[in-house]
Amino acid sequence: MMFLLRSAFWLTVAFVVIRPDADIGASAESVANQALAHGSQFVAQQIEGIECDSLQCIGGKAIVAAALPTIPPSGTPMHVAPQDNPVPYPRPRPDWAG
Repeated sequence: MMFLLRSAFWLTVAFVVIRPDADIGASAESVANQALAHGSQFVAQQIEGIECDSLQCIGGKAIVAAALPTIPPSGTPMHVAPQDNPVPYPRPRPDWAG
């Protein structure tokens, strides 16, 4: 009996938190983009904080700063998928196969 009460409680909590009309994909994408931006900013601040007195150190900082790529938004695909498939799937049987 206690198992059923706990299950009903947690299912009700989950339903209240994740409403049927909630757009989870958009909120997750915005949170991911914010996290990536803050992480990149933190790394850049740490690199700027390094004290350099030699040309080698300054060059290393410049290389690391150039190597930090700008991260594309998580919603963009890496490649564009073809709109229509030129080959039907499944392919029809040949006439000679019966």
